[in-house]
Amino acid sequence: MKLAALGEVMVELAPQVAGQAGEQGRALLRQSYAGDTYNTAVYAARYGVSVSYVTLLGDDPYSEEVLTRLEGEGIDTSAIARLPGRCPGLYMIQNTADGERYFTYWRGEAPARELFADPVRRELLKAHLLQMACLYLSGITLAIMTASARTELLGFLREYRAAGGRVAFDSNYRPRLWRSAQEAREVVAAFMAVTDMALLTFEDEQALWGDIDVAECLQRNRGHGMAELVIKRGAEPVLLHYEGELTAVGVPPVALVVDTTGAGDSFNAGYLAARLQGTSPEASIAAGNRCAAQVIGYRGAIIPLPEFVSAAQSSAPEAC
Repeated sequence: MKLAALGEVMVELAPQVAGQAGEQGRALLRQSYAGDTYNTAVYAARYGVSVSYVTLLGDDPYSEEVLTRLEGEGIDTSAIARLPGRCPGLYMIQNTADGERYFTYWRGEAPARELFADPVRRELLKAHLLQMACLYLSGITLAIMTASARTELLGFLREYRAAGGRVAFDSNYRPRLWRSAQEAREVVAAFMAVTDMALLTFEDEQALWGDIDVAECLQRNRGHGMAELVIKRGAEPVLLHYEGELTAVGVPPVALVVDTTGAGDSFNAGYLAARLQGTSPEASIAAGNRCAAQVIGYRGAIIPLPEFVSAAQSSAPEAC
C-alpha cells in the first residue's frame, strides 16, 4: 500500500535547548528540514509504509540535502523535479514556555510553489500518482499552488478516486498563505468534496470557518460525505465520524511538552500508517496519538532517527 505525499520541504531553524547560546548571548539555532506533508511522509515511512514524496526543489546544496534525507528515510524521490537557480523556502520557530510554537517564513521564491503547474511535468506526475494507493495533501499544499494548478489537481483527484485511489487531506489553515479567508474556504471546500480521509484540527477549522463549537464543525464536514472524518483537539479526545457513528478517543497525557511543531503532522502519519496497514480507525487514532506524543517532546518537527526509534521502542509495541 503505497502513499504519496504532496507539498513543500523548507529549511527549518529551531531553537536549541535552553541555556545554549552563541556569541553575545544570542540563542543558537539548529538547522534542519521540515514541512507539513514532508513531516507526515517521514514518520509514515518510519512506521513501515512505502512512501513517495512529491515536490519541486532547486539545484542548490540545501535541495541536495533534502533529497539525501528523504532517501535516507527510505522515501521514493523519483517524482521530485529540480528547477535550476532555485532553492527551498526557510522558516524559523519560536516557542513559548509551554511549548506552543510560532513561525516566521521566507518562501516567496520556493520552487514548490510551481507544483502541478507545468503541463509536461504534470502529465508525468499524474502517471506516477496513479500507481499509489493513497494520496496525502494539505491546505498548505493548496495555498502555495497557483489557482490554475489547483484546478488541474482537483480534476486529477476526481479521476484518481474513480480509479480506486483514496485521498487523505488536512486543511492546515495558515491565513498568511491565502489572499483571503474566502478564497481559502472555497478551495478547501472543493478539495474536501474529493477527500476520503479528512484529518482536521479543530483550531484550524475555527480560524477558517468561525465554528462556535465542535458540533458545528462536525455537521459542516459530514456534509462533504467523506468515509472517515477525524478532528484533532489538542489534549481533548479526538473525534472520529466513521460509518455513521461518532466516537471520542482519549488522548493520553504527555509528561513533557517541549515543542508542538509537527504535532498534527505526526498524528496524521501514525493514523495513515496504521490505516494503510489494515488497522481500525479507532486504533489508528491511538497510533497517531502515540506518534505525536513522541514528537512534541523534542525541538523541531523531525526527531533524529536514532532518538525516534529509541522512544518508539520504549512505548507501546503496537504503535503502528
